[in-house]
Amino acid sequence: MNFVRGSYWGGDLVFTNRIQLGRPIAVCLIVLGYCVTSFADGTATMAEPGSLSQERLTSSAQDSNDFLVTHGNYAQTRYHPADRINTRTVKNLKLAWTFQVDLTESIQGAPIVYDGVMYLTTSYNHLFAVDAKTGKELWHYTHVMDPAVSVCCGPNNRGVAALGDLVYMATLDAKLVALDAKTGAVVWSKQLADPLKGYSVTAAPTAVDGKILIGLAGAEYGIRGALKALDATTGAEVWTFYTTAANSAGVWATHDATGLDLHRDIAAEKAALAKRGDPYKTLGGSIWQNPAIDLANKRIYFVVGNPSPDDDGSVRPGDNLYTDSLVSVDLDSGKYICHLQYIPHDIWDMDAVSPAVLTPVSDKAGNKIPGVLHAGKSGYLYVHDAKDCSLIRSTGLVEAKNERALPTKEGVVIRPGLNGGVSASPLAIDPKLGLAYALTNESALKYYFFTSTEYPNGKLWLGGGFKGAPEEPAWGAIVATDYNTGKIRWKVKKPLPMFGGILATAGGLIFTGEGSGEFGAYDSTTGKELWSYKTDAGVNAPASTYMLDGKQYVVVGAGGNTQLNFKRGNKYYVFAY
Repeated sequence: MNFVRGSYWGGDLVFTNRIQLGRPIAVCLIVLGYCVTSFADGTATMAEPGSLSQERLTSSAQDSNDFLVTHGNYAQTRYHPADRINTRTVKNLKLAWTFQVDLTESIQGAPIVYDGVMYLTTSYNHLFAVDAKTGKELWHYTHVMDPAVSVCCGPNNRGVAALGDLVYMATLDAKLVALDAKTGAVVWSKQLADPLKGYSVTAAPTAVDGKILIGLAGAEYGIRGALKALDATTGAEVWTFYTTAANSAGVWATHDATGLDLHRDIAAEKAALAKRGDPYKTLGGSIWQNPAIDLANKRIYFVVGNPSPDDDGSVRPGDNLYTDSLVSVDLDSGKYICHLQYIPHDIWDMDAVSPAVLTPVSDKAGNKIPGVLHAGKSGYLYVHDAKDCSLIRSTGLVEAKNERALPTKEGVVIRPGLNGGVSASPLAIDPKLGLAYALTNESALKYYFFTSTEYPNGKLWLGGGFKGAPEEPAWGAIVATDYNTGKIRWKVKKPLPMFGGILATAGGLIFTGEGSGEFGAYDSTTGKELWSYKTDAGVNAPASTYMLDGKQYVVVGAGGNTQLNFKRGNKYYVFAY
């Protein structure tokens, strides 16, 4: 990932509520150093969430009214069955309201919506409950962090989860906080790892079967990544799966999953392993997004990010399992089931970041089987057999140059660069068309090596570096790929690198935004743009959609992006027809 060192004010903060005549105000005390909750309007006309059952979450893929899970459903398809807004009616889509948040910084989360209430987040872990019809604030929670906390890649938050009467948010200082969904009051908080060692969390939690699943990040600081399951009621730990195996050497692969030569000196690595021991305790392996869930078979699928240090393989000999991998574990126990490593011994920072997607796919013989999709920073769409994680096919989505070239002192240009490929932008699919939609960053960087260093005890640990390559052109694209054949169906080129995510709907549309502030709707089949709206900041977050009183709404955040330096903003835009 790209690197931004950040901190947030904390300690002895003082918060002031605006008082208006006839407007009830309640304040939550700062408990354990991190809670401020304010209530906006307590009138009976305001929306109020009911208890969100597991049954509703399980059937979220068929729910045309709500948007219950960060990426629409447990399969993470970002496909929604609402179709009032379609290829014929999208021209009538109008701005219904905007919601202005209390800081101007990148927005990467997709709101969840149920029972007429929307839960949306900002960078630095501000969480708002908003009336989904009117945009009126119901309550606001502000997380307060120690100023010493450092984070990689921007102070992002990618959303929340809900179950029963609680809503859950993971924080940059590696906590999981459970709040009352109606009031915003903190019910419990759990410290997941030590943020002063470099641990952080930007992923949205997943609520399933009485558990909250959450992944740890911080591979740029020499952490040991993990996926954790906590009891949804109490926060007690149920199980932990570490993303770096205690025997991380693997099979000493010489090629990546697509067949590219990794140019490894296996003999030197084996000698280093014998001398240094297994590096698994500081090997990285961030989880940047929430996992996909196969409830019928009690299986979880998620992808794991880069090893630590990012670009220096000499201090971490071996394949570095399970970094840069698709992994499946048991939902009840967290026990390992299978994995596929995309880039063993990655020294290019080409980690797996965007979420895995579950959908039936055609295998090599043309038979329909349960499948898993992932699009990586490497610029490939990977299609897997869900049973054993094996790779069925891969499709290059971007223009490539010196993909696995080794670094030099002068620097070698590689394409895509570490922010390139598909990065953290979630895929969407249209299961009727058999198409997967990806946003690409077609940019290059100059890759160079500098002096190797040992583990710095929680400080930034990269082991190499990248410089800009201004002589190389940069652009972005929306790419539609037939995941049953691997053929690219269509591609829409954009002037800026793309980052954010896509929403697909049963109305034959996909919705996505650009760093320029454009937010558009496109024909799912052809890629033709059918509608657009210009916001006042970069639209670099995935959209959500929902139905209320016969209208369909589409909501997206416009906050720009830290890594790509797109214009920052502080609004969520809600459109309706």
